[in-house]
Amino acid sequence: MHHDHDHRRGDDNRRRMAVALAVNLLLLVAGLGGAVAFGSLALLADAGHVLSDVAAIALGLFAAAMAARPTDARRTFGFHRTEILAALVNGLLLVAIAVLVFVEAASRLSDPPDVEGAGVLALGLLGLAGNIAVTLILARGDRSDLNLEGVLRHSAADALGSLGVVASAAIILATDWLYADPIAGIMIALLVLAGSWRLVRDPLNVLMEAAPRGIDVDEVGRAMVAVPGVREVHDLHVWTVTSGFPALAAHVRTEPSEDVDEVRRRVERVLAQRFDIDHTTLQTMVEPLLKVEDRRRKR
Repeated sequence: MHHDHDHRRGDDNRRRMAVALAVNLLLLVAGLGGAVAFGSLALLADAGHVLSDVAAIALGLFAAAMAARPTDARRTFGFHRTEILAALVNGLLLVAIAVLVFVEAASRLSDPPDVEGAGVLALGLLGLAGNIAVTLILARGDRSDLNLEGVLRHSAADALGSLGVVASAAIILATDWLYADPIAGIMIALLVLAGSWRLVRDPLNVLMEAAPRGIDVDEVGRAMVAVPGVREVHDLHVWTVTSGFPALAAHVRTEPSEDVDEVRRRVERVLAQRFDIDHTTLQTMVEPLLKVEDRRRKR
């Protein structure tokens, strides 16, 4: 059942990402054409971000397809971490786009070029409508999937970027203040940079096998020790294989009077019910009777 749920989740997320890819391809063509025709850096910055979206979604779809491949003798966890690598690449791509746009916008502040405000406004509104639609489609997917979350953050930042394009075009039309265009470009770059933070941090945490967000390893250890029949827990490790796939490994020492397999099942139930950890590797060991008797004598 858990596998079927993950499969359905993956299929739904891939469909949403495919729709997002189609919309972004249309916005990319319109944005690049408008940037050239109307001389707008804000439109060019937004188109650059849309280009990163197209690459991000294509990479995300490829990663999702790879993650669905079965395991083999060498890759016992399959290709699940392809999604994590894709999310990391997307985050780094966002950083690169932001830096390039910021540098170009800063250089234009000294001598802002003429901008066709009406055309920029029309394309900005088109981009805003498209990005809002895509963001809403993606937001209804399974947000625990870092791959989908990466594409969603690209799209949300694009919507904010389009809003900046609309604002700059409106200012130019109302006041003929050409500095609005490069300033909007700088603001878009900063928004993109801020949105890339989680996309770089979270995949790195997964690759470094840090404990999943929201799981306190000490609390997990205390819950395991509190299970009837458990005397001691050590060598406890909790990590994430990929989005929504936490794993745990530990050595569990049991009471000599207890059935080892039954104690293991109790621990597994606690881990699944309290922490949503279903993939566990528990090495159970019986507390030697001699050690128990020695402790009783010392008391």
